[in-house]
Amino acid sequence: METVKDKFLRYISYDTQSNEDNENQPSTEKQLILLKLLAEELKGMGIADAAMDEYGYVMATIPSNLKKEVPAVGFIAHVDTAPDASGKDIKPQIISNYNGEDIVLNKGKGITLKTSDFPEMTAYKGETMITTDGTTLLGADDKAGVAEIMAVAEYLTSHPEVEHGPVKIAFTPDEEIGRGVVKFDVRKFGAKYAYTMDGGAVGELEFENFNAASTKIHIQGSNLHPGYAKGKMVNSIIIGCELNGMLPVEQRPEFTEKYEGFFHIIGFKGTVEETTIQYIIRDHDMQKFEAKKKMMQDVVDFLNRKYGEGTVTAEIKDQYYNMRKMIEPHYHIVAIAVQAMEAAGVKPIIQPIRGGTDGANLSFKGLPCPNLFAGGHNFHGKLEYVPVESMEKAEKVILNIIKIFAER
Repeated sequence: METVKDKFLRYISYDTQSNEDNENQPSTEKQLILLKLLAEELKGMGIADAAMDEYGYVMATIPSNLKKEVPAVGFIAHVDTAPDASGKDIKPQIISNYNGEDIVLNKGKGITLKTSDFPEMTAYKGETMITTDGTTLLGADDKAGVAEIMAVAEYLTSHPEVEHGPVKIAFTPDEEIGRGVVKFDVRKFGAKYAYTMDGGAVGELEFENFNAASTKIHIQGSNLHPGYAKGKMVNSIIIGCELNGMLPVEQRPEFTEKYEGFFHIIGFKGTVEETTIQYIIRDHDMQKFEAKKKMMQDVVDFLNRKYGEGTVTAEIKDQYYNMRKMIEPHYHIVAIAVQAMEAAGVKPIIQPIRGGTDGANLSFKGLPCPNLFAGGHNFHGKLEYVPVESMEKAEKVILNIIKIFAER
């Protein structure tokens, strides 16, 4: 059997970056290469119904080998990597018996993974660390989750003596751009409950997340020769800076934590004539979330009164909502995850997600779906890393959940 480490290293060799500017499903054709491979590997394990549909969703069922009926439980991970950093030509570094000190990722470019910046690294002293070479992201978000689910699938199909109920498996595209399960057919998937393997450090268990919205701002200026600009020029860049300055500084991501929401500017492209700005808006509390969206619109309205109607336009779109209210009526699935972690020697860390997962939208589609750790750190950037032992523990937790469902 191939280890979860070997599966992970193989999967990250595929560039699967999604593209939020493309409205197709999936947003990039290259995601389909890995998705097709996963469907073929599942079929090769003897899972007869493994298939990829027209939207890139891979679904498969490991049938129950029990005489009694138990609920079907699903495990889901996404294959795409974030647009924030390149996922092409990843060159992983494997550090065996990590010494608990700084890790030089790229000596030539002076890129170092520092314990002073990330003190949590020292908890993995003595383990095997997989890092980037400082030029790309690693892809542990979420190919660690993919590898863990695939390792469990291979184990179960290779060990028919292990008793289990129906196990459902799914891999999705485009999670990183908020469209991961827009066309996901929950009824077809067939699980009563599911878990996304898309969390970070060992022990993370999350059943509440941000309410989320995206905002695209367009500012129309008026350009002419600066020598003759008095009273005539409207510099859209200046208005864009003014707009950003009107949002509360203390509500930026770098100043928030826990249940605190934020406005996050993620793109700014401008000339005197025309500027576009992109934001994401996040808050766990629905009332505060709505207030943040209103504040953004109020700022836009103020600038239009100041510079002329139509100068600034805003497109504010909801992306997903806090899944807590959908999961709390089924809290036993959280309790099962806690039990499974403890049986694997993992201390559960129940906390809100300062982000979102496919599980949020799936929960609102009728499939309660908490999020479990996959083991990685520093997602979406060139300092991403994952300890091999963390992936191995996640694999054990999945198996324990399956076992607990079989015993109920």
